[in-house]
Amino acid sequence: MTETNSLVPTYADLRGKVALVTGGSRGIGAATCLALARCGVRVAVNGRDRDAIATTVAAIRAEGGEAFAAAADCADLAAVERMRVAIEAEFGSPELLLAFAGGGSGRPVPLAEITEQDWRSSIDHNLTSTFFTLKCFLPAMIARGAGSIVTMASAAGRVASGAPAGYGAAKAGVIMLTKHAANEVGRHGLRVNCISPSAVLTERTALRMPPAQQQAMQQVFPLGRLGQPDDVASAALFLLSESASWITGVTLDVAGGRVMT
Repeated sequence: MTETNSLVPTYADLRGKVALVTGGSRGIGAATCLALARCGVRVAVNGRDRDAIATTVAAIRAEGGEAFAAAADCADLAAVERMRVAIEAEFGSPELLLAFAGGGSGRPVPLAEITEQDWRSSIDHNLTSTFFTLKCFLPAMIARGAGSIVTMASAAGRVASGAPAGYGAAKAGVIMLTKHAANEVGRHGLRVNCISPSAVLTERTALRMPPAQQQAMQQVFPLGRLGQPDDVASAALFLLSESASWITGVTLDVAGGRVMT
């Protein structure tokens, strides 16, 4: 294990493997794509915004890495299946699967005021998208008899907070789906783990949160700061690597101490 300029560790055992990162075009996903590429991984970058995907792919290639643009809405099963076929034609079947796609239109309002559209959007873009990704890519991974999967939850799925209720419910569902998958596929040589971040200062978050608000929020974290995308990328690489070879079915809270379980 060596250190990169971004302070995210690299893992030699990942070199030469193929990874798919859903939700990889921005923020945490993009940071993880770059970290994987620095380990010598060939990275399929998924998202819905083709321009954002192209930016991440270009950043990887600028550093000498290999990347493939894999646009798809992961809440659409047929689109995920088409993406799988395209990735296999370009790189082969992924050994590393990072189901990070999320989102939704829900807002933090009382339960009785949540619209059906916002509820379904939260569930579809977080829980259903994770399920569809696993459903489409697990068969080839099981056939190979090796591989590692990391899903993306949230502190909103661990504790009741100010996040939209639908989003929190969906992320809690991702945690349980991860446990079911890990229990099912461990005998096939696959590991499945989950990362659960708290407040991470992505570019989008920084635009929406003035500096004064950022400073105030830092005070609720025992470690005294907000998370950075590389904090989550580092955790993902560890869980994917052989350093975590006897870890499966766990949820790792990358939360600055805000969530302690």
